[in-house]
Amino acid sequence: MTPAAPYVRRTTDESVATLVLDSPHNRNALSTRLMAELTAHLADAAADPGVRAVVLGHTGRVFCAGADLSEATGDDPTAAPRGLVALQRAIVDCPKPVVALVDGHVRAGGLGLVGACDLAVAGPDATFAFTESRLGLAPAVISLPLRPKLDPRAAARYYLTGETFDSAEAARIGLVTEAADDSAAALRTVLDALRLCSPQGLAESKLLANAAVRESFERHSEELVALSAKLFASEEAQEGMRAFLAKRPAPWAR
Repeated sequence: MTPAAPYVRRTTDESVATLVLDSPHNRNALSTRLMAELTAHLADAAADPGVRAVVLGHTGRVFCAGADLSEATGDDPTAAPRGLVALQRAIVDCPKPVVALVDGHVRAGGLGLVGACDLAVAGPDATFAFTESRLGLAPAVISLPLRPKLDPRAAARYYLTGETFDSAEAARIGLVTEAADDSAAALRTVLDALRLCSPQGLAESKLLANAAVRESFERHSEELVALSAKLFASEEAQEGMRAFLAKRPAPWAR
């Protein structure tokens, strides 16, 4: 029996572990399986003494489409948000720097992955949108890494409107580190710099840089998991997701 193709592919070269989201059937959405594979690869990279940094990339035109709405209902409405909290925390807690390489579209929960990364390089084809409010939801658990990093006025605008913005705007508001015309060259510059640093120096510096993010997880994880579960189970959000999957306007859209 042929084993199923992985949703996350890992390669290691020149002290860098590259984890590539490769789930094209659902545009790299945050399915239970993708999150489990990514979490496992992060743990392996964290434990590998030969790895100095981790790159999180993607195949196709979409970095991550957000939650897998086909899994939005289940016996435990807290399972999916808890899984995403654990995945984001795994990125934050990894002692190696995690660098997002974004050359495609990022929506909703996918922004949580980008926000959890220590550094993020976005190319000219990258676009971003907090689409939750258009579905009757809110960017609940992804706010754990994002609220300490985003410009508050920009967070209010994009949380509320669901507007799409480009990589230059993402850099301006603190979502990504750099908007680059040549994302591969910008990534090489970052990785070359990281290779000059000691494992201890990187781990301790990362702890300092992420102090506010770690505090956010400690203080707010439970309340935001509960909020996410409540919203996903609501009739309004259920109708919003049905409309989205059917590619028709939600009833409240004007």
